[in-house]
Amino acid sequence: MKRKSLFALSAVVVVAAAALVPVLWSGGDNLHNGTAMAATPADQAALIKKGEYLARAGDCIACHTVRGGKQFAGGLPMLTPFGTMFTPNITPDDQYGIGKWTQDDFYRAMHTGRSKDGSLLYPGFPFTSYTKVTRADSDAIYAYLRSVTPVNVASRPHELKFPFNQRNMLIGWRTLFFREGEYKADPTKSVEWNRGAYLIEGLGHCGMCHTSINAMGGPVSSAAFAGGLIPLQNWYAPSLTSNKEAGLGDWETKDIADLLKTGVSNRGAVFGPMAEVVHNSLQYMSDEDINAMATYLKTIPQKSEAPEPLQLETSEKFGGELLKQGQKIYADNCAKCHAENGLGMPPSFPPLANNQSIQMPSAVNPIRMVLNGGYPPSTDANPHPYGMPPFAQALSNTEVAAVVTYIRMSWGNHGTAVSPQQVSDLRSAPLD
Repeated sequence: MKRKSLFALSAVVVVAAAALVPVLWSGGDNLHNGTAMAATPADQAALIKKGEYLARAGDCIACHTVRGGKQFAGGLPMLTPFGTMFTPNITPDDQYGIGKWTQDDFYRAMHTGRSKDGSLLYPGFPFTSYTKVTRADSDAIYAYLRSVTPVNVASRPHELKFPFNQRNMLIGWRTLFFREGEYKADPTKSVEWNRGAYLIEGLGHCGMCHTSINAMGGPVSSAAFAGGLIPLQNWYAPSLTSNKEAGLGDWETKDIADLLKTGVSNRGAVFGPMAEVVHNSLQYMSDEDINAMATYLKTIPQKSEAPEPLQLETSEKFGGELLKQGQKIYADNCAKCHAENGLGMPPSFPPLANNQSIQMPSAVNPIRMVLNGGYPPSTDANPHPYGMPPFAQALSNTEVAAVVTYIRMSWGNHGTAVSPQQVSDLRSAPLD
C-alpha cells in the first residue's frame, strides 16, 4: 500500500472495496456452524471490540457509508467500466440490512463471494482477498456489525450494462480469477511477516488497486503489485515492485510504517484515495500490525517492471520550452515549501528531487496534485498535516504542464515532459 513516495500509496482501496457484501446476524445467541454457543457479556464485548478493529483494517466504512450519511447504511455509488454499483446497507436492519443473516451466511459471503440466498456477489466486493480471512476473524467482524445501529434504508439496485447485469455470467469470471481459501502461513517466514502478509493480502486487499486489471475486470496476476490506473478515478496506484515508481526495496521499514500509520514519512506523503485509507483505516491499527505490514511490504520482490501506461508525448523541442517555462513557475509558486533544490522540508513538505513517484511513466498523480492540491490524512500522530493548495484556477493547462515537466526533469530526476492535453483531460476528473 489499497497506496509510496510523494504520491506513493496514493490509491489502494477506493475501487477495491467497491461493493458489496450484505453482512449478517441471525438473532440472540452466538451461532457457529449452526450450533448455539454460550458467551458471557464480557466475551461478547471483547469479540465486538476485536471485530471493530478488523472492520477498520478492511476499511468497510469507506464504501458502505456515504459522506454525511448514516454509518454502514450503504448507497455509495461506485463507478466501474461496466456501469454503476451502489453499496448495500450492512447495518443489522431486518428489512433492508443484514439483520436476518447468520454467522455462516456472513462467512460464506467473505469466503466464497456468495450472498445469503446463494447468489454470486460482484467482484467489486473484494471477496477474492477476503477469502483469506479466518473464520474467527470473520465471526468477530460479524459480531461488530451486529452491534451497530440499524438503519431502515433500502439498498439501491445496481445500474449495470447488459450483459454485466446478468449475475450468472460471474461463473466464468470466478473460474478465471478467483481461488477460494484461507491464508496459509509460510513456515519459512517469521510470525511478523506472516501477520503482515495476512493483512495486506486479506483484509487490506491492497493488490486490488496496485495491480492492473484486464478488459474483463480481472487482475493481471503476472504483474501483482506492479501498479495501475484505478478505473474511472483518474488516480494511479504506483508499482510496489519497481524502484522506478514506488518500489519499497530501498525504503527503511520505519519509513514504510510511518507512511502507513500517519500518512507522512521522511520519504514522502500520501494523497488522494490512499489518504482516505490512512484516515479511515490504517491510523487505527496497532503499531505491531503496522510494523508487520511494513515488514511484509519491504520483502515484495523488486524485479517486475511497472506496466507502461499510454501517455501523450511532446516533442523534444516543445518539452524543452515547457521545462524553461516551468522553472519560473516553480520559483514563484513552489520553491517556498519544496525548496529551490527540490529537497523540501520532510515530512511536512515532501522532497521532489529523487522522488520516484514524480518520475513514473504515468504523470497522472503529479498533474492532479498541482491542479487540485490536497492534504495528507489527519491522524492522531499528525493531527494538523501540511497541505498543498490547488492551482487549477491560477495556472493554465500549459503552465501546469510546464511546472510538472520541470519537477519531473530537474535535480537529477529522469521523468519526461508532459502534454497540456494531459492536463486538460485531468482538469475535470472527479476528485474522489
